[in-house]
Amino acid sequence: MIASYKESDLKCKGRKPRIALAVDGQCPYPCAITDIAGRNMASLPRKATQTAQAEVPRRFVFLLLDKFTMLSFASAIEPLRIANRVVGQPLYSWALAGEGGQYATCSNGASFKLDMGLDEIDRDDTLLVCGGIDVQKSTTKPVLNWLRREARRGVTIAGLCTGSYALAKAGLLDGKKATIHWENQDGFLEEFDDVDLTKSVFVMDGNRWSTAGGTSSLDLMLKVIAAGHGEDVANTVADQLIYSTPRTDQDTQRLSIPTRIGVRHPKLSQVIQMMEGNIEDPMSPAELAEEVGMSTRQLERLFRRYLNRSPKRYYMELRLQKARNLLMQTDMSVINVALACGFASPSHFSKCYRSHYNTTPYRERGTQGAPAPIAVARLSI
Repeated sequence: MIASYKESDLKCKGRKPRIALAVDGQCPYPCAITDIAGRNMASLPRKATQTAQAEVPRRFVFLLLDKFTMLSFASAIEPLRIANRVVGQPLYSWALAGEGGQYATCSNGASFKLDMGLDEIDRDDTLLVCGGIDVQKSTTKPVLNWLRREARRGVTIAGLCTGSYALAKAGLLDGKKATIHWENQDGFLEEFDDVDLTKSVFVMDGNRWSTAGGTSSLDLMLKVIAAGHGEDVANTVADQLIYSTPRTDQDTQRLSIPTRIGVRHPKLSQVIQMMEGNIEDPMSPAELAEEVGMSTRQLERLFRRYLNRSPKRYYMELRLQKARNLLMQTDMSVINVALACGFASPSHFSKCYRSHYNTTPYRERGTQGAPAPIAVARLSI
C-alpha cells in the first residue's frame, strides 16, 4: 500500500515542509512524530502504535442509502480519518458503496461518488448502513438481498440513524437490541415486534450495531477506536473533534423531560412521562392527578402555569404527534393509526388531526417528504 503524507498531517521535526510517500503505511522519516496539536505520539500507548504498524488497516464499507443523513455519515467517517492522522499510521480505510455504484445523494442534496456497488465485501470488513429520510423507499429489494448475503458470511453490520430500519427489514435485528432515531421509534415498534428497541444513543449487540443518528455515530466510532487501539487514541481523536463529553451506550438520545419543556417540576415531569407511556390507552386527568398525589384542579393549574395549556390538550398533542409519525413512517391504515393513538373512532381522529395540523390524515399520506404542517393554535377538545 502506498499512501501520501503531507506535512500538515505529520509533523516531522527538523525537516522542511514537503510531501513524502509512505510505503505500507510507514513514514520514511525516522523522527519523532507529533499530532496536529503538537503532542508527541510517543506518549500514546506503545501497544497502540505497535499494533498500528503490524496490522492491516481495518476497512469500513459505508452503504449510502438514497437521502442518507450527512451528519450521521460524517460523524462516523471523520473519527477514522483523524485516528489515522494522530497516530501517523493507516489504522483504518473505507469505501463508499451504494445501489448502482455511481453516485449517492444525501438529504441536503449533496452527491458523493461511490467506490463500489452492491459487491461482495471481505468478511473482516465492517458494513455501516447510512439511512436518512424516506428510508422505507430507499430500502430496496437489492439492498435487502445484499445485506442478508453479507450477514450470512458473518460480516459485522451497523445501522446509522434510520439505517437500523434496513437491518430490521432484512431480519438482521430479530432477537437483538437496537436503536433508531427517536422520531422513527413509533413506526419501528409497530413494524418490528422481534427487535428489542431501546432509546440508547448507540447499541452494540454482538456483530449488529445501531446508532440513533446525528452525532451518536461519533460515540460509536470512539468506542470502536478505544477497543482497537486504546482509550488514549480515542480521547485524542475526541479532542481533535472538540468533543468533550463522549457518551456511552447507557446514555439516552433525547433530552430529559425537564430540559425539553424548560421546567424543573418533579410532579409535572412525572405526569408527562405517564402520558408518553400511555398513548394507546390514555389516562384520564383524574387518574394522572391521583398518581402524583394531586387533585384534578391542582393538575390543571400546574399545566396552565408552566405549559400554558390544559393537561387534556397537552396529552392530545402527544397522541397526534405519534399519529403523524405512524402515518408518515408505516403502511398502517388510518383506522389502525387512530386506535394505536387512543382514538375510539376514525371520524373523531380525523377531526382532531385536522384541527391541529390543518390537514386530514388521508391527505397527510400524500405529502410524505414535505415539511411538517404548522399546527394551529386551538384544539377541539
